[in-house]
Amino acid sequence: MKLAARVSRIAPSPTLAMAAKAKAMAAQGLDVIDFSAGEPDFDTPAPVKAAAEEAIRAGFTKYTPSSGIDELRGAIAEKLQAELGVHYDKSQVLVSCGAKHSLYNLAEAFLEAGDEIIIPIPYWVSYSDQALLNDATPILLDTTEEQGYAVHAAPLERLITPRTKAIIVNSPCNPTGAAYDRATLEEIASVAVRHDLLVISDEIYEKILYDGAVHVSIASLGPEIAARTVIINGVSKAYAMTGWRIGYAAGPKELITAMANIQSQSTSNPCSIAQKAAVAALRLGEPFTIKMVEEFSRRRTTIVNGLNKIPGVSCRMPQGAFYAFPNIKGVLGKQGPSGMLETPNDVAQYLLNEAQIATVPGEPFGSREHLRLSYATGMTSILRGLERLEQAFAKLT
Repeated sequence: MKLAARVSRIAPSPTLAMAAKAKAMAAQGLDVIDFSAGEPDFDTPAPVKAAAEEAIRAGFTKYTPSSGIDELRGAIAEKLQAELGVHYDKSQVLVSCGAKHSLYNLAEAFLEAGDEIIIPIPYWVSYSDQALLNDATPILLDTTEEQGYAVHAAPLERLITPRTKAIIVNSPCNPTGAAYDRATLEEIASVAVRHDLLVISDEIYEKILYDGAVHVSIASLGPEIAARTVIINGVSKAYAMTGWRIGYAAGPKELITAMANIQSQSTSNPCSIAQKAAVAALRLGEPFTIKMVEEFSRRRTTIVNGLNKIPGVSCRMPQGAFYAFPNIKGVLGKQGPSGMLETPNDVAQYLLNEAQIATVPGEPFGSREHLRLSYATGMTSILRGLERLEQAFAKLT
């Protein structure tokens, strides 16, 4: 059977693959400590589940408009106006089956052969693959750990060519936990306006910030940049609703309409019941999110401090999201039972096989010196995992 050429350009999601392998090992009775999963370990808030139950009882179980119900699109527009000060009509909002689906709709509607899209390194694993699936070329922008992974105008501008069509901004960032401040976003906005680029602003972790940090959306910096920005967000991370699969995009009407037309011919509407639940999350979920972030902050301090005590490992304190991104270059080149650990993938496989610790290697995020560890797991697991990690690295020669 001859498959489409586009299939050979991509690989399965490494984060999902590692999580699946960890779950399979656990199902076999192994005591696996899973730092791979990119989802909160908290239950969905009670008011959200109650709204879903009410939708079922009311028979709200049929098709909805393919772009999402008016009530949810209106709630999203109200949220963006209240929190960002940016006005969107409901026609500028598209509800999809998760933020990943929103991003894919956008790639399908906006990118084509010959186009280039600038993606800062480190990056979420699906950005580049979604561009490749739509015949575009990812152009990777190096950032440095020492500068907090910030994007600056000069190196960004050097990558722009006549084929450049968009840049991705992910703040807070998966995998680094870095959050862009207003000055950084202003630099990016000035370049985007000057070169008439679309900014794809992935804000799925906007509510998960620490130490009093406040989320700044690039779309809030003025009408010129707002007109060139598509905000991608959803309810998965902030309200522990990963399995409900509700994401959304807000942006220029022409582009959102094109994305909606694509969705109408692919998935049609997101789940009707989950849409009602998402309305409740946006309107009633803030107290839950605040408590969840308080707990994530405790875990963040514990895991980062613990990682920094391990010889050969260093880790920046993340500003947002729920990932630690330790630098393991002090471990690379050491000898394990199956050979030399030359890459983060080698280290991740060693930790899984020898210590039953599931992590995600840095290569799919664009790094050859890091691992990603999610601290969206209980404190007991974090402490046990740190102990095992230290022991596993101590065995290397």
